[in-house]
Amino acid sequence: MTRRLIKPFSFAEQANHLNLFNNRQQPKKKRKSRTAFTNQQIFELEKRFLYQKYLSPADRDEIAAQLGLSNAQVITWFQNRRAKLKRDMEELKKDVQTVNPLLVAQHHKTFLENVQDLGMLKKRPLPSSMDDKS
Repeated sequence: MTRRLIKPFSFAEQANHLNLFNNRQQPKKKRKSRTAFTNQQIFELEKRFLYQKYLSPADRDEIAAQLGLSNAQVITWFQNRRAKLKRDMEELKKDVQTVNPLLVAQHHKTFLENVQDLGMLKKRPLPSSMDDKS
């Protein structure tokens, strides 16, 4: 069995090796703390969200100026609100799918009976007093 000699690092190689650690990027700036929106700001944002899920840049500027927020805060609030709406809709869909099937069948039957009753009403002749008005 032959032994292999391990060649020690030269000074330049050692320095290069250490520079790998020193060349790492410095930590990024600390993130901005979470914005605590006022009730009035939330009310106005929610009111706007009811009829406009996506904002144009002009609308964003208008809302940001009106509410004393930055453009980025308005953008982020709308993104988060759309995500919340999507989650809520998926949860609602899941809830509807897990409803008792017998209850759903009963409501379906009642609905069909009502539709049939409407169909029968359409087939009845109009009273004679209604005929005279046409």
